[in-house]
Amino acid sequence: MLQPDRKSAHEQQRLAKRLRHQVGRAIADYGMIEDGDKIMVCLSGGKDSYTLLDILLQLQKKAPVRFELVAVNLDQKQPGFPEHVLPEYLSSLGVPFHIIEQDTYSVVKRVLPEGKTMCSLCSRLRRGALYRYAEENGFTRIALGHHRDDMVATFLMNLFHHAKLASMPPKLRSDDGKHVVIRPLAYCAETDIAAYAEAKGFPIIPCNLCGSQENLQRKQVGRLMAEWERQFPGRSEKIARALADIRPSQLADPNLFDFASLGHRGEAALPDAHGWLGGEAEAVERAPIPLRVEDEGLPALP
Repeated sequence: MLQPDRKSAHEQQRLAKRLRHQVGRAIADYGMIEDGDKIMVCLSGGKDSYTLLDILLQLQKKAPVRFELVAVNLDQKQPGFPEHVLPEYLSSLGVPFHIIEQDTYSVVKRVLPEGKTMCSLCSRLRRGALYRYAEENGFTRIALGHHRDDMVATFLMNLFHHAKLASMPPKLRSDDGKHVVIRPLAYCAETDIAAYAEAKGFPIIPCNLCGSQENLQRKQVGRLMAEWERQFPGRSEKIARALADIRPSQLADPNLFDFASLGHRGEAALPDAHGWLGGEAEAVERAPIPLRVEDEGLPALP
């Protein structure tokens, strides 16, 4: 039988191996990294981005392709932000890094009324600064620390609050077409990342800008997911797997599957919505499903 200290070390090794395997598989499945890539690893000071950088550094040593890693942090000038923590940590690792200084904190506080959710505006400003730096410095990939549970939470938020099926893709091209964003932690569970960050002793920097906003939709969904996991372990993993197993013919989006032609007989053109609605066909639009979940709470789904 392993002694407590040896058992703990063994469990940490297994956890690190699992995370490396999951990150490597995500990179391979989605073609996230190619030979010669210059990757900007966005480091916030939270457990997710620390884990992302740490695992990528490990994989870099034995990867089948050569790629460059540069850690980049955006100092948003939040009051009390410990500016020394990240430079000291990254210098100790010998990792190339850059700190972007941009006072987005004052912009958010000035523009948004007290009590309003800050994440959306803060995220847009942060993304703009990071994209601009990536373009100016020739980065071919932007790596973000979103994990499996972030992707599931985003899917549920879009489902409950916006009546659409959408999530965070493991890899995407930015709206302007200039950047490729990758999420190498796409297969990693948040509980594993939290345990890994604690075992490694990363110098975590909390986000004080919006962390106290308890009624955020994402926090509501997070509580719902946590309750699901307590009652039905593995549910989040199953939802994540479903995101990679889409069957358009089993859903209801006529833009993704040609339902109209299914079983159609003859060559005559099918009447559109105007024809079927007759006198009520003025300014016909594709009507959204009349479903709304109020922001005050989410349903306790089985």
